[in-house]
Amino acid sequence: MENVSKTGETQKIALVTGASKGVGRGIALGLARAGFDVAVNYHQDERGAMETAKAIRAIGRKAETVKADVGFKAEVNRMFDAVLDKMGTPFVLVNNSGVQTWKSLMELPEDEWDRVVRTNLKGTFLCTQRAARHMAAKRQGRIINIGSGSNKAPFPNLVAYTASKGGIEMFTRVAAVELGHYGITVNCVAPGMIEIERTKAESPDYAGTWAPLTPLQRIGRVEDVAGAVVFLASPQAEFINAQTIYVDGGLLSQVPWPYPVETVKV
Repeated sequence: MENVSKTGETQKIALVTGASKGVGRGIALGLARAGFDVAVNYHQDERGAMETAKAIRAIGRKAETVKADVGFKAEVNRMFDAVLDKMGTPFVLVNNSGVQTWKSLMELPEDEWDRVVRTNLKGTFLCTQRAARHMAAKRQGRIINIGSGSNKAPFPNLVAYTASKGGIEMFTRVAAVELGHYGITVNCVAPGMIEIERTKAESPDYAGTWAPLTPLQRIGRVEDVAGAVVFLASPQAEFINAQTIYVDGGLLSQVPWPYPVETVKV
């Protein structure tokens, strides 16, 4: 039921949105290492997308870059048309594109709210809807939505981002119920504090700030997120559906605790 090339070989194809850098690039490379050819979506960072594609080809897999703002249906349709024409029907869609704006609830302008929700939540809807139509015809597919630690905990000054990511988690469940009849699974991967270009720019000592608060005593890496995505795309995960996997080292499972946590010397 997979795509078959002219040589008779099956093709594993993935589309990763927002894959020009950071978590998206890590996911794209993880899927390439797992044997997938990857369509690399980007909106503005063409150079970054080209670098991601180059790294995928160095692994020995095919890569195509495709520009689109996933918050607009016409651009999503053009993106899928290009991927279908150049590569075939994706078996895996990773909805990773996301933006955020750092402002308090009372100061957040309406246009910034709209941009965040349009890109993060509406973009996930539009891409899922288009991908599902093609996956359903093949009676197979994996859709993996990238949520956030803010799915579980409120993040002050990120009200639009938190609302959009919380919406993605519930969207994941509804989509999983509707699309399961077509052999399509839909799951969510929710990263916690991951050190990437953006987070390091926001806080020069990002790792030093968050690692001590995490039960595993280290910061998250893009490879940690990619590992969860690759697992959900694998045959081992074919009966996992409508779930959210938190990749946060246990950070957001903690409640405020006034007493020191005792450890045992080993």
